[in-house]
Amino acid sequence: MSQFLVHPSAIVADGAKIGDGATVGPYCLVGEHVELAEGVTLISHVVVEGRTSIGAGTTIYPFASVGHRPQDLKFAGEPSTLTIGKNCTIRENATINPGTRGGGMKTVIGDNCLLMASSHVAHDCQLGNNVIIANYGGVAGHCQVDDFVILGGSAVLHQFVRIGAHAFIGAQSMVDADVIPYGMAVGNRAKLAGLNLVGLKRRKFDREAIHSLRAAYRMIFSSEGTLRERVEDASALFSDDVLVQDVVNFLSNRADRPLCMPRNGEPSE
Repeated sequence: MSQFLVHPSAIVADGAKIGDGATVGPYCLVGEHVELAEGVTLISHVVVEGRTSIGAGTTIYPFASVGHRPQDLKFAGEPSTLTIGKNCTIRENATINPGTRGGGMKTVIGDNCLLMASSHVAHDCQLGNNVIIANYGGVAGHCQVDDFVILGGSAVLHQFVRIGAHAFIGAQSMVDADVIPYGMAVGNRAKLAGLNLVGLKRRKFDREAIHSLRAAYRMIFSSEGTLRERVEDASALFSDDVLVQDVVNFLSNRADRPLCMPRNGEPSE
């Protein structure tokens, strides 16, 4: 038999599933299709609705709205889902929406993510593990945000944008193009501002690997030849380098969005 704590002022609908050690604090509302795994904590005044699954150990702070109807006029009530991973922290006033029929029917947030106060993750987004979205950061619909990405305060992503692993988006930036793994993008209609060297060093990446990545960056974003040719050259020259191949694969799998480029076409690294 599950052992959990529900405050007397909270409302938990029939059908909701609550795991061992979970806490539903004062004035929270939990919908009938919601699943809270072991040790989930809803501190107070949290609303979790829709077909939402929240992973073990995740904590959600007051006035967060999780799983409500997407802000998409095409949404017609389809039974889409929202999945949030383990050990995430979702701070005050954050909003997260489930998927839609037009985007695969699901929104997914990985493990160990931090969504700071008043941040937003829209319908059909796919966030990896260890993603941080700072205060007032916004991720529009259908975006892909890979592992260890950081969005600075008030940074926003355009619909369908991809952000590669370990990239950093500067505060108050508006990103309307794909950002390579390990890249750093800054500005309104953000431009690539080099590599996220601080993040790479903090995460203990090998010094030689960083050196190779910098050399490949200069090659890929030089002015000689076409981008495709430069990517192929970098792929061949650094065929055994994992970080460079991450960038090559990201560029080789581009969709319809443009690529975030250095200002004036010149590399910064």
